[in-house]
Amino acid sequence: MADDREYDDEPELAGYEPHGDRPLRSPHLVTVMRVVVVIGLIGLLLPGILVTASTASNTAARTCAVYTAYYAPEAVDFSSRFEFFSPAGAGWNCYAIGFGGEELLVRSLGLIPGGVQIPNVYYEES
Repeated sequence: MADDREYDDEPELAGYEPHGDRPLRSPHLVTVMRVVVVIGLIGLLLPGILVTASTASNTAARTCAVYTAYYAPEAVDFSSRFEFFSPAGAGWNCYAIGFGGEELLVRSLGLIPGGVQIPNVYYEES
């Protein structure tokens, strides 16, 4: 009578017989399945990460070239790089490189570099 009440609550277990101590899958098969899942996740995520990093790097370089030409026209070169710890905080930073090799922070480009935003300055003729 007690057994009937157990199966009334869960009829899908009515004919279930445990397999004993033997696992459903061998340890070798479980290891192979885990390796396949990890390789699959890497294959899905890595291209997106690489494309995002490449796009951010190209955008930072082009934006930095314009900012350096506008704010530091005497600079001989520029450098844009991602820095975790910098005077401007974490993110992409644009540096102008002078003739002697000294670097000057031109502008912080942020975590996701965007297009150039040069301020509009109007001069009134007197």
